[in-house]
Amino acid sequence: MRIGIPTEVKTAENRVAMTPDGVRELTALGHEVVVESGAGLGSSFDDGDFTTAGARLGNAEDAWSCQLVCKVKEPQESEFDYLREDLVLFTYLHLAAYPGVAHALLESRCTGIAYETVQTPSGELPLLAPMSEVAGRIATQVGANLLEKRNGTRGILLGGAPGVRPARVVVIGAGHVGWNAAWIAQGMEAEVLLLDRNTDRLRWVDQIHRGRIMTLASNRGSIERALAEADLLIGAVLVAGGRAPVVVTRDMVAAMRQGSVIVDVAVDQGGCVETTHETTHSDPTYFVDGVLHYAVGNMPAAVPHTSTYALTNATFPFVVALAEQGVAAAVRGDEVLRGGVNTVRGVYTNPAVAGALASQAADPLELLAS
Repeated sequence: MRIGIPTEVKTAENRVAMTPDGVRELTALGHEVVVESGAGLGSSFDDGDFTTAGARLGNAEDAWSCQLVCKVKEPQESEFDYLREDLVLFTYLHLAAYPGVAHALLESRCTGIAYETVQTPSGELPLLAPMSEVAGRIATQVGANLLEKRNGTRGILLGGAPGVRPARVVVIGAGHVGWNAAWIAQGMEAEVLLLDRNTDRLRWVDQIHRGRIMTLASNRGSIERALAEADLLIGAVLVAGGRAPVVVTRDMVAAMRQGSVIVDVAVDQGGCVETTHETTHSDPTYFVDGVLHYAVGNMPAAVPHTSTYALTNATFPFVVALAEQGVAAAVRGDEVLRGGVNTVRGVYTNPAVAGALASQAADPLELLAS
């Protein structure tokens, strides 16, 4: 199979869909990999790294002309013309947050497989997890930086100092993003509150961290009380395939301390804070009611070398399955991969995605078999 790796064109998106090591494995299996020239530069891979691994270099048209195209982020408007019916696109799509992309996929009739909805029977999201872990760890770093006075905030050191109270960090959501954010924050000696509706998850966190991370059952009252004393809020709420629920209202934000900070990691699924809207790495922050908001939709792109390795480690087995078996056979034989199929022939095929976009989902196996 011909597999294309185009350059990411989303603002400040420096990741690439596959490492040279991944390319080498695919070419060893007999597949042709076409990498757009310069695609890896943002992740500190030059063209020579890919050609040595067996890739053929080309331009954007060459990469997009392949049967299977692997990306990092959803196609941008400038890329919509590349979409076509005989294309299998494997990438993060987040269609609930980007209805314009959803419309383009349906119009083109291409097969869109989303990393973030590949799901195990136990509910795990194996292709979202590595970027969630990276995003969670970055969120705390970003928040610690933004609390410095030069940003117009309170001027607080996350871990405090001897005789001085540390910052209070509130994390809403105890999934991969939230747990990693809380873990890094407690490692920096902040006072950390982690909220989630799943008490079993909170029990697990409590057993691991033995009180270093305080856990609270999440509800409107507990969120309001926690935010009243928060220096840093990290929003980490996720609904697989759907839009993130808004759990922090405008009134809650207005009641926060002046000069506090919000990092909404859920913004790529619409955001879990009512006052957030997506920003970019080049213009990442804005104030609402005296609270500094950071809402970059592709946070792991800040550390693209690390992120590209982590992403390839997770996606590679699925790329091999699609390349070796073809999309119909691969999806038929793997229930986990089947959940990743969002669109086929102009129809939604994932129930959560379809529901978030006020539509109905069809069976991907029936559409792929016809």
